Amino acid sequence: MTGQDFLDGQLLLIDKPLEWTSFQVVNKVRWLIRKQFGFKKIKVGHAGTLDPLASGLLLICTGKFTKRITEFQAQHKEYTGTFTLGATRPSFDMETEIDQEFDLSGLTEAAIEAATQQFQGTITQYPPIFSAVKQDGKRLYELARKGQQTEIKPREVDILHFSLSRIALPEVDFTVQCTKGTYIRSLANDFGKALDNGAYLSALRRTKIGDYSVEDAMGITAFEDYISSL
Repeated sequence: MTGQDFLDGQLLLIDKPLEWTSFQVVNKVRWLIRKQFGFKKIKVGHAGTLDPLASGLLLICTGKFTKRITEFQAQHKEYTGTFTLGATRPSFDMETEIDQEFDLSGLTEAAIEAATQQFQGTITQYPPIFSAVKQDGKRLYELARKGQQTEIKPREVDILHFSLSRIALPEVDFTVQCTKGTYIRSLANDFGKALDNGAYLSALRRTKIGDYSVEDAMGITAFEDYISSL
């Protein structure tokens, strides 16, 4: 592959590591391409953000393929991960501290399995207050970190598949296939409410975007080795 190939447009499948932002991955890929081929600049962007506390598939577009980002963003996503029951956190994930705890003794596996049925098909969910969703020109997380209250507007999303693969309280492992804009953190919080309990997202990995799989993706180090060999 040549530098011109990257300018003409490439779709790169990157396995984003934990604690990296999607923006950091884009910057790293851009820097590696510029360094290898001596470019002053090249367009690089991602087709769908992953939170720092999530790992998995990130689609990176280079050159002319950045015009196709919206097309890739619109494709269905698949995630695997873990909900932790018996508590809630304001961010709905591990970013913030536990603010409420619940008794798990009354929960049965049958009830937990049955609760998944409420989250099939088109559902309404509220984005987390700690999210990048814009409302009145401001990012919700900016308001949250300032302690400002705001009324969050709900949105409709489609859950194409939602199943549990392990129940070992307080942890529940899941697989979700969903449309663009679905917040798995919100799904965790709502799942806890459906059980008259609490839940937050304690692990998340994006495994697929459309027909693209994380199994075919390269880690950052592998991509660095690959591009330096060109």
